[in-house]
Amino acid sequence: MAAANAQTPASAFFGGLGGSYDTVNFGNQSVFAVGTDVIFQNGVPVASGTAGGPANVYMASQSTLAPNAQIGYFSHFWHTDWLWGAKLGYSYLGSTSATPNAILPQVGSFTAGGTTTAFTGNALVGSFQTSINHQLSLLLFVGHSFDRFNVYLGAGPSLQQMQTRLNGLVGFADINGMHTQITSQPTNFFNSAWVFGGAFAVGTTFSIDRFWFLDFSYMFNMTPNQTANFSAPFTNAANTEAGTLTGNSTGKVITQAFTVTVNRAF
Repeated sequence: MAAANAQTPASAFFGGLGGSYDTVNFGNQSVFAVGTDVIFQNGVPVASGTAGGPANVYMASQSTLAPNAQIGYFSHFWHTDWLWGAKLGYSYLGSTSATPNAILPQVGSFTAGGTTTAFTGNALVGSFQTSINHQLSLLLFVGHSFDRFNVYLGAGPSLQQMQTRLNGLVGFADINGMHTQITSQPTNFFNSAWVFGGAFAVGTTFSIDRFWFLDFSYMFNMTPNQTANFSAPFTNAANTEAGTLTGNSTGKVITQAFTVTVNRAF
């Protein structure tokens, strides 16, 4: 197998380090929260209620600079300037979008003394946060050599660590004209998961010499909708109440990265 030109090996393994400028679109989080509550007198339950409802929480897009590393392999097709290859890339984005004082509207009812009364309310989240930290991509690519330059297109799966935090969630209800705090203490929720996605990349390399080259690329990556579940009990000693807060949030993340790496062929 012959090299495409004097500056590009016919085939080689390679590894590189560099950095990227990334934009992260966290979009909207679809949230559904349910609260149940039981009121006691002298240790005996005298009333119970439940409330829930959906909400959309807008998460602002973020921009960040991130370190990158990659390893891979490429090879030219026999006696041509066309090439194929694969590369595994890693980036630490460490990007978080936070929405303060997110309101989750709710409707429900409570039963006391055999009578059921409807009411409205809301859950207030002191800070609703979504994060993307580690990101891996495995791209298969095809390309063409032009003297010192190679151009390529690639696509493949990605894997990223996603985290969701609901900090300081407090439940309120409007009962008989009174705005009442149901949960006595703010509750925090945390969920972390690794999420698969899909990535597409276009790039070009520039050969410094036969072994060293620069890799300039743009990558578009998107995850499917990912659901984070949460659940926790609560008590309100002042009102002798006990209950649970449960729910979930669902959303996807789109990242775009402009990356430059310095690479060594082996």
